[in-house]
Amino acid sequence: MRLFLLTALTMCAFAANSILNRLAIDGGASDPAGFAIIRVLSGALVLVALVFLRGDAIPVFSRRRVVGAGSLSLYMVGFSAAYLTLDAGLGALILFGVVQITMFAIGAVSGSAPTWRQVSGAGIALGGLAFVLWPTEALQIDPRGVSLMTAAGIGWAIYSIVGRSEPDALSGTAANFIVALPVTGLSLLAFGIDWQMSLFGYALAALSGGVTSGLGYALWYRVVPQLSPAIAAIVQLSVPVIAIAAGVFLLAEVAGLRLLLGAGFVLGGIALAVMRRGRG
Repeated sequence: MRLFLLTALTMCAFAANSILNRLAIDGGASDPAGFAIIRVLSGALVLVALVFLRGDAIPVFSRRRVVGAGSLSLYMVGFSAAYLTLDAGLGALILFGVVQITMFAIGAVSGSAPTWRQVSGAGIALGGLAFVLWPTEALQIDPRGVSLMTAAGIGWAIYSIVGRSEPDALSGTAANFIVALPVTGLSLLAFGIDWQMSLFGYALAALSGGVTSGLGYALWYRVVPQLSPAIAAIVQLSVPVIAIAAGVFLLAEVAGLRLLLGAGFVLGGIALAVMRRGRG
């Protein structure tokens, strides 16, 4: 039960990131690049302060940072840059689809191949997600946006996998954010994106970075070693559903039949994948 509650709290933190991102960018308070840079900066500051208050060191120069911070940077850059040309719903489908495939593949290679129940559950959940998020209007797919979001999905999958061997979730996450900050900032600025942020945009990015990203990612690094790669991938399919539900309650968005049916498939697929068959 404790693991379930911590995992659910982590997914809620990830969904809150989506809500804050939508409030800032869709509302015109921030551009994607500026939001991402302030997000990483705020996350680094909060995590460093917490580690120092605890009296611990931050392993910035550990060899783990090559993969940990590198994959985090790949996710941040790919995610932010992709949404410059990609529809939000399609982007989420590509992201979570790639995360599933990558984590399943890494798990299979490392000896933790998904079971048929996990594969079936993931397929049902991803199908439900596609039903909810697939754009209803004429779809124009930008190849660069698809490539960038694919890279983001691979980055997040690797970041999740390497978290399984991180000895200290908080200090490891702090180190990842510190190293990822200059990489993310320089990479996004290299796209030639103008910096356009209001005070409200800064506040939303700081909240996303310091709380729902920094603390959320540290909590994920604490939870993910207790999950198989397949389960860790599948439970993340709940994030868009939680974000959409939060939008209904917090942003007065409309919950139609399509959303309710799709959410049912997502949650049913996750339940099929994570619940163990009883022995009779």
